[in-house]
Amino acid sequence: MTITATVATRSARLGLRATPEQEAVLRRAAEVAHKSLTDFILDSACQAAEQTLLDQRLFMVSGGQYQAFLDLLDGPSEENEGLRDLFSRTAPWDNS
Repeated sequence: MTITATVATRSARLGLRATPEQEAVLRRAAEVAHKSLTDFILDSACQAAEQTLLDQRLFMVSGGQYQAFLDLLDGPSEENEGLRDLFSRTAPWDNS
């Protein structure tokens, strides 16, 4: 999910304060990226926000979904030839 907006659809106003050094870095990066300072800051902030949201470790599920998950964990494991092959090999760092 990537959040994009045209200038015409922007209606929310955000304010922030930066040190002169931070402003200089942001302006230079926006220039290198061929973007306005606003576009650069918004794009960068949205990318960081999306990554933060995707990194959440807590997942909310319904009672039925949770029970289905527990049933999978408690059930018998399935044969996996690829894993059997992988675990039967000597680790590369053990080849001394």
